[in-house]
Parts: sequence; structure tokens; C-alpha cells
Amino acid sequence: MGKQAGDKAFPCQECNSSLATMSDLKKHTRIHTVNKLCKVCGLSFPKGSKLQKHMQTHKGEKHFPCEVCRNSYSTKSNLKIHMMTHTGEKPFSCEICGSSFTMKSSLKIHRRTHTGEKPYSCQVCGSSYTSTGGLQVHMYAHTGNKPHSCKVCGYKCIARSAMRDHMRIHTGEKPFSCEVCGRAFSARSSLNKHMHTHTGEKFHSCAVCGTAFVTKSDLKTHMRVHTGEKPYSCEVCGSAFTSSSGLKSHVRTHTRENHYTCAVCGSSFATKYGLNTHKIKHTGEKPSCDICNASFSAKSYLKRHMRVHTGEKPYSCDVCSSSFADKYSLNTHTRTHTGEKPYACKMCNSAFNTLNSLKIHSLTHSGEKPFTCEVCGAGFSEKAKVTVHMRTHTGEKPYHCEFCGSTYASRQQVTRHKRLIHGYVKKV
Repeated sequence: MGKQAGDKAFPCQECNSSLATMSDLKKHTRIHTVNKLCKVCGLSFPKGSKLQKHMQTHKGEKHFPCEVCRNSYSTKSNLKIHMMTHTGEKPFSCEICGSSFTMKSSLKIHRRTHTGEKPYSCQVCGSSYTSTGGLQVHMYAHTGNKPHSCKVCGYKCIARSAMRDHMRIHTGEKPFSCEVCGRAFSARSSLNKHMHTHTGEKFHSCAVCGTAFVTKSDLKTHMRVHTGEKPYSCEVCGSAFTSSSGLKSHVRTHTRENHYTCAVCGSSFATKYGLNTHKIKHTGEKPSCDICNASFSAKSYLKRHMRVHTGEKPYSCDVCSSSFADKYSLNTHTRTHTGEKPYACKMCNSAFNTLNSLKIHSLTHSGEKPFTCEVCGAGFSEKAKVTVHMRTHTGEKPYHCEFCGSTYASRQQVTRHKRLIHGYVKKV
């Protein structure tokens, strides 16, 4: 009985993969035979010609430039493949799902997502991959080698694709555009993530506070808010961060690298957030709250403000379980347990647990009262005191005692009342 189409009757003795023909099996077996080994990255090749071609990626020789854009390539075949990104040609299609590819090898790798085949295994830890490229990138995790270095700022990374995305920070190139709103991005992954803002899809939810995220990586980073984990540390000052992007932005405060430049006035900033906040000075546009119309200089401030309406408090204290709407409030609260007062007055050596408290205290030395009542002209050192004072004119008393119902103009007055009249002591 003859072999039917689709049967895979030739098994590999090394990894248990099955191939359709003996010829395919022989080609596959070369994966496990170290015929030609790259001395730089340890990747093996079945032919010396392929090793020679691979070595050009380490030498950085790129003799074949693209006439459309400024990219150059180490081989003529790589240039031919690249040209398809300009023509849009994708001649190789998957017969299962219809996905199209510019290279036959890419289609072959893609098919393994359907078959589950991962023929390339790491000899160190046993992890397996669908392509040699995936294995190569993985091997750098063991060696610590980051072969791709930015000639502009010195940034290093493992994958060539990551370096390609990074270089667009310097060139300003944004080749990936959203078909819905026209917004452009420097990386395809950023565009894919952005598309969820139109569909509203957020598949990854936090089990602690219920906040939903577009990507699994965003959820993973968010979870560190609850766990307190900060795996990324600055080698200069030791400051720790929950994300690699946070560390990257912080490091620029030491190197004074400003990669983000304002197209209007030329001012430069270390972070994209700093640039976006600055742009508001030119446009006058401020993100505003749909509920109370309050406006803010940055989206992050609006996001934090919205928790006033939703009541969400995702930041919890590990000591007393008190929860807060923002990280700054949690850090300030934590000092009530540790007794830490990092902000010291240079005039009298008094110390405070927040910078704002120090600023307010400093006014007692200067005698300055920058906040004035519009009704009677009385001056105050704090804006909050003006707000409380204004209630003497309006008669407003928004704070009440839960024991007897007495009302007061400030929270401090209620606390003092409860302590003196009811003997109330706040539990810590």
C-alpha cells in the first residue's frame, strides 16, 4: 500500500520529528550535526557557504544598498527580499490560514505554528524554537552578548529587529501607519498595540485590582505595582524600576542624552513623556476629564485624576493594607511607618516626609504668603488654607463627625473635634 499524501513516515531519531520524504529527513538531520560552527555566536550551519554568508552579519559588511531607502544589506539575496517591502510583494502563501510572506523560509517557519514543530533546541537549557533565528537570539541570554550596537548613542541589544526599531528614534522614521486615525509608529508592534485602542480589546486583566491591559507584557509590568518588584536597577545610583523603559529614561538623567526634540522650538528631552508634556505649551491642548471637565498637562495626570471618580486605589501598603490612588501617595504614606523624613530644611534642620511639606515650611522663614483670599485679601502660605478660609465667607462645612454629626470647614477641624470631644484616636 503506497504512502498517502500528507503522511510523514520518516522519523528523526534525535528530536522525534517526522518528515514526508527521505530527502527532507536528510536536510533536517543536519540541524543536529555541527558541521560548521560560528566562533562568534556558536550557531551551526550544514554548509560552509552558509557559514560564510552568516559571518558577514558579524563583520558588518553591507555592499548592497537599496535605491529606494538608505538601508544596505550584506548579500544580494537579502536586498532582493528587502525590495519586496517597497513593492508589497508576498509570493509565498500558507495553505492553512492564508498568511503571505516575502520569503519561502519565512513560510516554512510559519507552518510550524500550525504543526507545533520546534526543531531547533538549545544545548544549554533544552528550550526549543521554530527557527535558527529564534535559537540564536535565545543563546545570547546565556552568553550575555549583545551583538547589535547603536553608533549614535551606544545602545546595545540582542536582535537586529530591535536595533532597527531603535534607530528610528534617531531618524524620526515612522513607517507603520494606522488605517483608522492615521497615527504613525516606528515599530509594527507599537502599531498592533495601538489598534486595540480602536477596538477597545483588553484581554489581560489584573487579578488584584481588575485593571485590563492590551498586552500580556503590560499586565506583567503592572503586577509589579502590587508585588513591589523592581527588577531593573541603575548601575550609577542604584535606583530601581518596574520596567526596562523606566530605567532607560532614568539613565538619561545621568548621561544627559536627550533623544526627543520639539519640532516647534528645538527643545530636547530625555523621554517621550517629557516631550509630549512640553508640546502642550505650543498647542494649548490639555487632556480633560469627561465627568468634571478638569484639564491636565499630561494624559498620565488625567488617568490618575479619573480614580477620584472611579474610587480605584491600586497601590496598597504592605504594612497596614491602606490603599492609594497613585504611587506617590503610597510612597509618602510608607514613611509614616518607617519614620523616614528625607527632606530637610537648610535654615533650621527640620525634616519632612514630603517635598511639598518642606516647601510650605520654608515660607515660615521667608514670611512669604503667596496665596491670597479674593474676598478679604488675607494671605496664606498654602493653597489648601485659602480653600478652607474661603468657607468662612461662604459658610460651607463639607466635613462632618460620624459620631455626632457636627460639621466643619476642614478635615483637620473634624479630627481635632473627634479627639477632644469623643476621645477618638486614629488607628495606624
